[in-house]
Amino acid sequence: MFYRTSNDGYVESREGIHRKTLVWGQEALLSEYRLRMGKTLPLHKHPEEQVGYLVSGHVILYINDVKYEVFPGDSWAIPGDVEHSADIIEDSVAIEVFSPVRMEYLP
Repeated sequence: MFYRTSNDGYVESREGIHRKTLVWGQEALLSEYRLRMGKTLPLHKHPEEQVGYLVSGHVILYINDVKYEVFPGDSWAIPGDVEHSADIIEDSVAIEVFSPVRMEYLP
């Protein structure tokens, strides 16, 4: 599978949180998030492992009640079924990989 960049295809998963599935394979899915300043990603968990990289902006990430201040170039790994949330401090862009594939993220 190959993906060429485009501004189409973003889904607003909640107000100010836009997600776009880029590519996926048998075992992993790659997505991009555009996050608006002042918004919150509420506490949640899912069975898929999640690894991410902050491209731009500033985010406070909470993983298992531990607070991480995240800046461009920082990355994270969240095991499956671990609670996590985020506060968006500045408009931000993040790239995340989910494994196995999050079926509900497939277009």
